Amino acid sequence: MLGAGLILVGLAALMLWPRPEVAASSPTSGASLTVPVEVDYKAPALTLSDLNGTEYSLADYHGRVVLVNLWATWCPPCKAEMPTLKAYYEAHQADGFVTIAVNDGDPADAVAAFVQEYSLTLPVWLDPTYEATERAFKNRHLPSSFVIDRASLEKYVTPLILE
Repeated sequence: MLGAGLILVGLAALMLWPRPEVAASSPTSGASLTVPVEVDYKAPALTLSDLNGTEYSLADYHGRVVLVNLWATWCPPCKAEMPTLKAYYEAHQADGFVTIAVNDGDPADAVAAFVQEYSLTLPVWLDPTYEATERAFKNRHLPSSFVIDRASLEKYVTPLILE
């Protein structure tokens, strides 16, 4: 699962910087390549609150590349990938990149303890009614991440892994 989180972070990097010329070569045997695949789905309308009760919406991030990470405090792979997501967010937020960690139904005090334990600086939203997983992204698998383009939050992309 940590590998999947790293792949999504790499995908976000591909969206931020222009693709350089790549010399023709063939991948080594058994190597994995991540290729972003554009899809025609609009990013969902999603409005949730942070730990302070301040309400935010995905629409607030117009013009930025957004990685929405769905996670829970009890989820071992979520815990494993959170330091990587935090580090990538901190390194690239000045470039217009944001990671939003949407907690999947945990009590606010458990989320606050997790945020403190992991020293999270990225936005953390509470989702006590599973709005993100069940209605917006229609995905109950944790952790799950979705990268949304900067061109008005109209499309999101998913990774394609070739082996």
